[in-house]
Amino acid sequence: MNGAGEILVVGLGPGPDCWRTPEVSAALERATDLVGYEPYIARCPERPGQARHGSDNRVELERARFAINLARAGRIVAVVSGGDPGVFAMAAAVIEAVEVDETARDLPVTVMPGVSAMQAAAARLGAPLGHDFCAISLSDNLKPWALVEKRLRAAAEGDFVIALYNPASKARPTRIFEAFDLLRSLKAGSTPVAFARAVGRPDERIVVTTLSDADPSIADMATMVIIGSSESRLIDRPGGTPWILSPRQARGGAA
Repeated sequence: MNGAGEILVVGLGPGPDCWRTPEVSAALERATDLVGYEPYIARCPERPGQARHGSDNRVELERARFAINLARAGRIVAVVSGGDPGVFAMAAAVIEAVEVDETARDLPVTVMPGVSAMQAAAARLGAPLGHDFCAISLSDNLKPWALVEKRLRAAAEGDFVIALYNPASKARPTRIFEAFDLLRSLKAGSTPVAFARAVGRPDERIVVTTLSDADPSIADMATMVIIGSSESRLIDRPGGTPWILSPRQARGGAA
């Protein structure tokens, strides 16, 4: 094995280049190869002599194994994710591939954090994640829908603020409606809800509403959905989108 090989697992953040960390920018500059989902690769600055290996969004493990083989050959490989690589992204795939392939465990692997979609959405919305929260992916490509329902029910019964990733796609157009039907049976209709689409991009759209009035059909794969807790409340702003506040102190005691 060539000792010069290295894997850098990076997150680009969800939107503009200014949300990319200096550490990640330096890694992209240093890498000999970029590996990732094609739209994420397209967001990376082009550098002469750097190889770009784009692929489909459902081949995470194959992508990770490909990166390992490149690193074995002495390449410096940046495995690219949007948002944060550790949140429903490529860090898990790379670490899982290394776990299975024990001969890859002496490869240097560095995971570099990025701004996650829920952090970007929360910044636009004021302070919806100010108290306890959880993140759940509605995709049932890699897990059964019954498990998604179990986790949604537990999050609602635990009164967490809920950040929903991957709410709807062409292959899964109905799951977001099923999720809202379940949550409406467990949470008050006045619970604040936000749909934050393409945050930080030119087509950004923010919709703030309540659980009873929310229209799940406006969500797609570029949308982060945030559903408040019983403590969350809307704060009107003249001429602006309402904020959502999940206060630091809950009625059950100090946070």
